[in-house]
Amino acid sequence: MQLDDEARLIRRIARAFSTPDVDVIGVAVSGGGDSMALLHLAAKTGKTIKAVTVDHGLRAGAAAEAAMVGQMCNELGVAHTILEWRDWDGHGNLQAAARQARYKLMTAWAKDSGVGGVLLGHNKDDIAETYLMRLSRKAGIDGLAMMDTAFEKDGVHWARPLCHVSRADLRDYLTRVDVAWADDPSNDDVDFDRVRVRQAMGQLAEIGLTADALHHASVAAKKARSALDYYTAVEARAHVQQDQGDLIMARHLPIPDDIARRLRSKALQWIGGLDYPPRQSSLQHLETGLALGDQATVAGCLVSIEGDNLRFARELNAVKMTATTIEAIWDKRWQMDGPHSAELQIRALGEGIRDCPDWRQMGHPRASIMAGPAIWRGNELISAPLAGLNDEWTVRIVADFHSYLNTH
Repeated sequence: MQLDDEARLIRRIARAFSTPDVDVIGVAVSGGGDSMALLHLAAKTGKTIKAVTVDHGLRAGAAAEAAMVGQMCNELGVAHTILEWRDWDGHGNLQAAARQARYKLMTAWAKDSGVGGVLLGHNKDDIAETYLMRLSRKAGIDGLAMMDTAFEKDGVHWARPLCHVSRADLRDYLTRVDVAWADDPSNDDVDFDRVRVRQAMGQLAEIGLTADALHHASVAAKKARSALDYYTAVEARAHVQQDQGDLIMARHLPIPDDIARRLRSKALQWIGGLDYPPRQSSLQHLETGLALGDQATVAGCLVSIEGDNLRFARELNAVKMTATTIEAIWDKRWQMDGPHSAELQIRALGEGIRDCPDWRQMGHPRASIMAGPAIWRGNELISAPLAGLNDEWTVRIVADFHSYLNTH
């Protein structure tokens, strides 16, 4: 990475967040070469920077690496926080659980620290490796598309300004500025898919499948996905009707099969509050279930056949344990307004529908109403607007399906 490239990269980092509410920028720093380079470059932007390191407690050297990051932050004049994760129970996918924990911990840290946006150190080689991993899992356009360089999650902005920079260039930069970094020994553990893919990259490069080539393919897939998403939103306006929290569309749509599949997938994602679209296997499970009966459950949703239409609704079992304060957004979609009180909660109506004699007059299916929000005081039902109980309270969707499509 030459000096002119460095200057452009610093400008890119400084402009990673276009939203005016990001005054303080956070940097996620593990101690590896990518994140250490990101930290050092971010400190040159002139912005207010805060750094955060998550110690997963899974390796003996993790604490020392976090301390190394702290020392570098001290030299740069950057505030540094170490967050600990000690909840691994030894079951399931370790990398997925650690990743989910990192985002959760860093989100809470960002909100508590006044950080509006957090920078992540993913680079060009990460993009190439992810492309190969997803290709091996028979991913389609969505899976092969490059990860978003900027996104919003749980009220925090995130950005990946190094996505077009190679791992080697970042380490060359650190060597030139005399900054040390730590190599995670798990990067040599062939039990992990990414490690095996990384080790195979050298051989693949001999036949032209270089990191640059794979990165280019991933970018092309992202452009294709954007075009498909655009036409999915167009067809949604023509073929999808929103009924409170439910969506209704024809069972057989007069549109290309892939756009119809995307509409069903996006419907499940919106209703189920999923971070990512359901897998193809889930959609196949849905089709199989509907072929065998008049309804099926998938991804926390209940899909029912109504004549020539499909109704997509929330599944009661997916939300029956979900409880929030009355000021919060319930189930990622619902906001309730009325005479607030600290002793009240929002929970699913469930069997409380028995105390709602007018629910049939509301014109919604019983299952949809039961899976919708209600106001409770302990075990006492106070209000269920979707079921016509107590008009002191109103309920609304915070972002309708069509708006959701335009932002996802």
